[in-house]
Amino acid sequence: MIDCASIAAGFFALALAVHFLSALLAYLKHRRGRAPADATCRGAVTIVRPVCGLDHFDELTLRSTFALCYPDLELIFCAARENDRAVALVRALIAEHLDVRANLLVGDERPTANPKLNNIVKGWRAARTEWVILADSNVLMPPDYVEQLMAAFEPDVGLVCSPPLGSWPIGFAAEVECAFLNTYQARWQCAADAIGFGFAQGKSMLWRRDGLNAAGGIEALGLEIAEDAAATKIVRAQGKRVRLVARPFEQPLGVRRARQVWDRQVRWARLRRATFPLYYAPEILTGSFAPMVALAAAAFDADIDVATALAGGVTVWYGAEAALALAAGWHLRWMSPFAWMLRDLMLPALWIEGLCGDAFTWRGNDMTVASSGSAAR
Repeated sequence: MIDCASIAAGFFALALAVHFLSALLAYLKHRRGRAPADATCRGAVTIVRPVCGLDHFDELTLRSTFALCYPDLELIFCAARENDRAVALVRALIAEHLDVRANLLVGDERPTANPKLNNIVKGWRAARTEWVILADSNVLMPPDYVEQLMAAFEPDVGLVCSPPLGSWPIGFAAEVECAFLNTYQARWQCAADAIGFGFAQGKSMLWRRDGLNAAGGIEALGLEIAEDAAATKIVRAQGKRVRLVARPFEQPLGVRRARQVWDRQVRWARLRRATFPLYYAPEILTGSFAPMVALAAAAFDADIDVATALAGGVTVWYGAEAALALAAGWHLRWMSPFAWMLRDLMLPALWIEGLCGDAFTWRGNDMTVASSGSAAR
């Protein structure tokens, strides 16, 4: 006879062990963060930053580009339209920092169905350096940003990137977004990188020009609906690895609405399902929801007070996340555990939403993940 209580207890124990292991691997990667290498010996670097509209902290994040320490650096900002609200800000920052080589390119080329990638294409073509960094406008760059990326670019590496770390949230909805970005997504991504299975995220990507050109150039990133998924597949097809920086870079959040947080997570879920379906399938088990259900079932069958068992399980589970955030210096407040719990309650619904739909909207552009993973407007 099948002992359901033992199976439930075993599932909870296994899930908790994996949860602890992922937090430990993410912490060890952070702790092993090397001092930035002397990247200047590798030559000039171009940073290409697409802009589209203005978010709460965009002036801060765009201004950080002009405070980088790297000596041989060129900045190229890209906008699709002259009347974009970000254009005036970028022009003002360039005029304010005449000692920095910076340029703004405006034009609406559409070689792919990915609006963000289309905005980047002109910057990639204008860059004349061997090393090119593609960086979103909402990434807050520390002064040694370039050096940190370069430090992870080893001979067997084809791409270095960084997951975004949510910071400076305003309101509980932004706290929930931090819960998704930090001790969930960044934790899993850093843990995967620690065991040699890194994958790209499009917030910050350091390329060697010849590496991407060998795959067909910047337009090759449009072969998938998400450019970071295409980047991961390109690099692995070349027999190289994707690596993460030792310490991910911040994305200041500011104010978020609950609907914004939900829509963004649904979009990412559908993108992951379309581009890496085999990896998407087990995501339903990655939060605390299924393990806590199993713990409650095992406690009930063993005549243990269910509320007491769940209280202990929740304390241990989220204690691991709190320990990681505290040790790594990631965002942590008194309300963070409540945001983590709400996130885990949302995960099963998000997983189902990721399975059931194809359409999403990105900055006013209606898109779909249909057509076998190729982008369709």
